Amino acid sequence: MSKSIFSMRSPLLALLPFFCGLSLLVLALGVALFYIEQQLSYLSIGLLICSGMALVILLGIAVTYRVNAANSRFITFFVPKRWKKFATIMLITIASVTFIGGSNYLANSSTLRWDITKDKQHTLSANTVEFVSVLERDIQLTAFYVGVPPKYLQDLFNEYERASGGVVTTEIIDPIEQVAYAATFGNVINSQEQKVIVQSGNNRKDVDFTQDSLSEERLTNAIASVSRAQKTVYFLTGHGEYSIENEENTGLSKFTQLLAANNILSKPLMLGISQSIPDDSDVLIIAGPKNELTEEEENLIEGYLLKGGDALFLIEHTVVTTPDKPLNAAQMRQNPDLNSLLNKWGLNVESDIVVDLTSHVGDDVGSPATKNYQKHKAITEGLDYTFYVRPRSINLLENRRPNIKHAVIASTASTKNSWAESNRNLDVKFDKGIDTAGPVPFSYVVIDEKEAESTKKGQTSDTRLIVFTDADFLTNVYIDQYSNAQMGLNIVNWLSELDYRAFLGNKKIAVERLDLTSKQKRQVIVVLFLLPFTFIIVGLIIWLRIRYIV
Repeated sequence: MSKSIFSMRSPLLALLPFFCGLSLLVLALGVALFYIEQQLSYLSIGLLICSGMALVILLGIAVTYRVNAANSRFITFFVPKRWKKFATIMLITIASVTFIGGSNYLANSSTLRWDITKDKQHTLSANTVEFVSVLERDIQLTAFYVGVPPKYLQDLFNEYERASGGVVTTEIIDPIEQVAYAATFGNVINSQEQKVIVQSGNNRKDVDFTQDSLSEERLTNAIASVSRAQKTVYFLTGHGEYSIENEENTGLSKFTQLLAANNILSKPLMLGISQSIPDDSDVLIIAGPKNELTEEEENLIEGYLLKGGDALFLIEHTVVTTPDKPLNAAQMRQNPDLNSLLNKWGLNVESDIVVDLTSHVGDDVGSPATKNYQKHKAITEGLDYTFYVRPRSINLLENRRPNIKHAVIASTASTKNSWAESNRNLDVKFDKGIDTAGPVPFSYVVIDEKEAESTKKGQTSDTRLIVFTDADFLTNVYIDQYSNAQMGLNIVNWLSELDYRAFLGNKKIAVERLDLTSKQKRQVIVVLFLLPFTFIIVGLIIWLRIRYIV
C-alpha cells in the first residue's frame, strides 16, 4: 500500500515547518513593501496572495496531520525522551539568559573600553582618567539642559563617575521642569542656556556649552579649578620680551589663555619698577628678551631662584646676516643669552644656530622638528613632534655645583645631518672641530634639591628651572601647530609643582543630526521589525519540527 503524505517519516511532512516559516516571511515582506510605499504595488500584491494561499494550504495539511497522529498514537509526558528534550530546552534557555545578563554586567562594570567613534567621544583621555582617579575632594557636576539631553552628555558624565570611583557625582536638570531647584543656583540659569556648574566645597566654576558641545578638556579644567588653589605666573617685561597682551602673531595671548584654562593666572612684571618678585609668584617666565637685563634685575632673579623660586627661560635666537651686511655692536648684543644667570646653574647658551637637514619645518633647516625627548613623565610623555625657530645649542659647564641635577628635554632628531652652526653669515655647512655635531640639545631642565631640614622648616624649597633657546614656538602663530601648546603647558605645569599634567584638548564632539525622509523612516522601522521577526520564524520552525514531526 502506498505511503500518504501523512506518514510519520514523509519527506514532504518533514519540510512542512520550513515552508510555513518561509510563507510567513514572504507575507511579512509583502506587508512591509505596502507600508514603505504606502500603496499596493504589483510586487506586494503578488507576495501577499502567494504567501497567503501557501500558508492556508500548509496549515490545512498540518491540522489534518495532527488529527491523524492523535488517532494513531498516544504519547505520555513521562517518556524519558520527552524529559531529555525538555531538559535540553531549559539548559539552553538558562545559558542564554546567563550569557545576556553576564555580558551586560561586564560591559557596565569593566574598565575596558572599545570606542569606535571618530572622536572617541565615549572615552576619557588617559590624562583625565589619571587626574580624576586620585581626586580627594568630592566634585558635583550639575548640567542644565532644556528637553532631552544629548546622549554624549550622559555618556561623558557616566565616564567621569566611573573613572573617579564615585568621587565625581553628576546630575542633569531641566531648568523649566525643575525651576525651583534651578533657582538655588542663582539667576545665572535660563531656558536659553546650556551650562554645567562644577562645585567642590565653596568653590564653583560655570562651563557654558550653549554654542559648542561640552568638551572633556573644558570639563576637566573646571574640575581642576575647583579642586585646588590657583597658581600665578609672572612674565618679565621691560626688555622687549614677548607680550602676553599681544594678540598678533608674535604675541603670547593664546598661551596665557591656555594657562588660564588650567587655572593658572598670568601677570606682567617689570622688575625695574617693582624692585622685587611678588611672593605669590609660582613661576617666573622670561620670554625672549631683546635687551640685556640690568645687574640689579639679575641679582633679584638670582635671589628668587636661590630661595626656591621656579623659572622658565625662553632665550631667543642668535642674530644672523649675510657677508655683505656685517652686524654692528648693537645687533651683536641683541637677544641676550642670559649666561650671567644661567652659568651659575651649570648651563651655557651658545651663539650659534641649531640646524637639521633631515627633520625641519618647511624649507628652513634652522627650524628643527623633533620627537627626540628625554623621558620625563610630566613634560614629554605622550608628546608628538614639536618644532623650534632657530634655537641655540646649550652646553653643560664642567665646574657646576654637585647638588644641581640636569637633564636634556629636547634635542635634534637626526645624528648625522644636524649640528650647531657657528657661522652667523648663513653659510650652512658642518665644520668639524668648530661646529657641535648632532644630536644637539637646545632645552634643559635643572633642579636644585635643597636639604630636607631646610624644606621642612619652610625656609626654602627645591628650585626648578627650565631653559629653551626659542620663544617663538609658544607665540600665537606657532602654538597651535604640532605639540607645541602641550609642551608649553607641560613645562609650566611642572614648574608650578602641580600634581597632574596640563590638559589640552583638541577633541571636539560634533553632535550631528540625521534627517530622514518619511519613506526612509519607514524603511528603518521595517528593518528593525524584520530582524527580530526573522529570529522568531526560525525559532518557530525548530519548535514545529520538534513538536509535530520528530
